[in-house]
Amino acid sequence: MGLAADERQALSTLFEEVGPEAPTLCEGWTARDLAAHLVVREHRLDAAPGIVVPALAGYTKRVQDRYAAKPWPALVAQVRRGPAPWWPTAIGPLNELTNGAEFLVHHEDIRRAQPDWQPRAADPARDEAAWRLVRQSAKLNLRKAPVGVVLKHTDGRTAQVKSGTPAVTITGDPVDLLLFAFGRDAVHVSFDGHPSAVDRLKAMSRGL
Repeated sequence: MGLAADERQALSTLFEEVGPEAPTLCEGWTARDLAAHLVVREHRLDAAPGIVVPALAGYTKRVQDRYAAKPWPALVAQVRRGPAPWWPTAIGPLNELTNGAEFLVHHEDIRRAQPDWQPRAADPARDEAAWRLVRQSAKLNLRKAPVGVVLKHTDGRTAQVKSGTPAVTITGDPVDLLLFAFGRDAVHVSFDGHPSAVDRLKAMSRGL
């Protein structure tokens, strides 16, 4: 079906398994809050801007809290269904562009917040999509990095996403690299570079 569709269904199933009060890697959010965020993002043009614009965040939170108050099965069903057919991201290519990373990262936000989590088994299609996504998104998410940044796939491929000296090379599977670029620390990656440069990179605020 494609990364976005596959991860949407997998995340929805995981929501059902862990329940609404399960922890997530999103600070201050339970699974219920995360599900409500996904619904607002795909159904409320009036509230979606507040996800990225701080001045509008208060209104977005109020709308999100109302969705979060819905019965859990209904909220999960709405995440699983996705947006209305007329919604822009319902279109296949645009869905992949805007939702591939979103649903992959949030799926892992639930998985990796659970005790004794382990990385998923390799999946060539998913991992190739994640490699493509991280090469694109890291240029934006790590644009303020105080050092140069090179991503290194475990198969040996590399991508420079931020020029600069000194430089740090981050090595890992594509999903872990993507999660790191989106600000998550529950990842299996390694860093190659001067220790002070590595520390500065780890300490920065990553993501949008």
